Amino acid sequence: MRTYKFKINGNEYNVEINSVEGNIANVSVNGATYEVEMDKPMAPAAPVADSPAKPQSDNQGAVAVPAAPSTGAGSGNGAGKPVTSPLPGVIIEVSVKEGQAVKAGQKVAVIEAMKMENEIPAPCDGTVTAVLVNKGDSVLEGAEIVKIA
Repeated sequence: MRTYKFKINGNEYNVEINSVEGNIANVSVNGATYEVEMDKPMAPAAPVADSPAKPQSDNQGAVAVPAAPSTGAGSGNGAGKPVTSPLPGVIIEVSVKEGQAVKAGQKVAVIEAMKMENEIPAPCDGTVTAVLVNKGDSVLEGAEIVKIA
């Protein structure tokens, strides 16, 4: 496992690379787990001594794609249509549970972004097959919140 420290816009991030399979890396950023998709598979790394690792200048086109939290409310592997976050923010309420029936337009979660609360509605009728976030989780735009089948 490699650990990096990044400072972005004055905010410090501790990034641990947990595993890499093909072009998908499982990483932890300040304790939150994400899957990162790279535009091409990573080349095998040479063995590294116990010295601090330095990030490479080429991020290999990495795009953060949030994964289900490792200690989440649901199994994270449910089938169905994903309901995604419309913008980055913090989940302040999860309004549904796995197995619950929902109607189109029903509130499934509330996200706080830019000091405003935004309800995230179900896009269709169905049953919640997975709850992928918990109250207090920070999410990026496009992060999967729940899945509905």
